[in-house]
Amino acid sequence: MRVVALVPGGIGDQILFFPTLDDLKRNYPNAQLDVVVEPRSKAAYRVSKSVNDVLSFDYNDRNSLADWSNLVGTIRDREYDAVITVGQSWLMGLLLWLTGIPTRVGYQGKGAGFLTDSVPFQANKYVAAVYHDLLQPFGIKTPCPELAVNILKPDIEWSQNEQKRLGVNETGYILIHAGSSQVTPTDVDKLYPVENWQQIIQECQQKQPDLPVVVIQGSENDPIRRSLLERTPGIKVTYPTNIGKIAAMIGGASLMLSTDDPLLHLSVAVQTYTIALFGPTDPAKLLPKSDKFLAIKSPTGQMADISPQTVLDKIWAG
Repeated sequence: MRVVALVPGGIGDQILFFPTLDDLKRNYPNAQLDVVVEPRSKAAYRVSKSVNDVLSFDYNDRNSLADWSNLVGTIRDREYDAVITVGQSWLMGLLLWLTGIPTRVGYQGKGAGFLTDSVPFQANKYVAAVYHDLLQPFGIKTPCPELAVNILKPDIEWSQNEQKRLGVNETGYILIHAGSSQVTPTDVDKLYPVENWQQIIQECQQKQPDLPVVVIQGSENDPIRRSLLERTPGIKVTYPTNIGKIAAMIGGASLMLSTDDPLLHLSVAVQTYTIALFGPTDPAKLLPKSDKFLAIKSPTGQMADISPQTVLDKIWAG
């Protein structure tokens, strides 16, 4: 069986879709599973256990009729037996109908008339479980499995060497992902102030001086990282260059502190004890129910209104 899944969205959306792909592969071990994702999200599949091929298409671009036609042609030429779409639109339903794929699976709603099978869209559930519902037409009605990733041996070895470089290989460490400073106006509420991180880090250093604090460095959060270094001497910085190395570093941490960010899902996947900060987002949609993954929801919907003391109380309670 050849199956293709159309999964718009960022890296976090892809990681949340992994359990669906993994369960489909588990039930149909000889199936070829391909995905069509946005160019910015292809990197996620470095740590996928189940995908054979990753195609790219920018769903949110100003695509012409020719662009959509090329996508239909590419999918049709590969002669898939089934297609899964997480998008809900009349256009997407029509395009999938035009591919001629015998089994077309999606959600009830817009465009469902062009599908052969549709399932209810339960918006209040954990997103990974919402995606997993799309396997029901394949006869898979078991609960959604846990997030899981496949970290390649070179990435594990890099992480081991990086921990030695930082001097944390024997002590363990608190890993902090402070969020991105590259935001659109709609993302402002997801920023957590540097001065709040500073207070959290300083108390961690005072109460647990033998447990170093390591900050993840990425191109999108360099201003935050520089501010933290200036304000908080003694923190260490790691520079992973791909998602596999990031996952390996998260897996080695004693505790992960993160904002509402795609790296949060990697922490869940590698089962690291995690405390996540949420502004306007409902944590129940992005975190599974577990004592290992704790959410702190802003009382106002503004990330900055989560007090450092609230975060610290959660750390020491654990």
